[in-house]
Amino acid sequence: MTRPQAINPTDIAPPIGAYSHGMLAPAGARLLHISGQIGLAQDGRLAEGFTAQAQEAWQNLVAVLVAAGMDVQCLLKVNTFLVDPGHIPALGPVRSAFLGSARPASTLLVVPALARPEWLIEIEAVACG
Repeated sequence: MTRPQAINPTDIAPPIGAYSHGMLAPAGARLLHISGQIGLAQDGRLAEGFTAQAQEAWQNLVAVLVAAGMDVQCLLKVNTFLVDPGHIPALGPVRSAFLGSARPASTLLVVPALARPEWLIEIEAVACG
């Protein structure tokens, strides 16, 4: 499996968190676009509270990667949507637990709402492998 290459130019400020400024997909790599994943368990129940929803959303995203024969090291870009900026401190440990040393390009957005009011987080991604 070919891995993407992190792009972190030295003539700009380094990333301020666990991400890369850019990720370059290798020539000929398969691209996987992952729809927004929420904290919905396999049985259709929504996890209770932010941390549980974040963990479930990450588990769902990883399951899509695995189904495509990939892992978190294949992630090019991750977009995370939160409805409450107060959840940002709780997000970091959950994200780090799933990403390990992977540093995909990333964007974190705080939005007024997601598609349903009970959803607290949604994560979408692009991967290659």
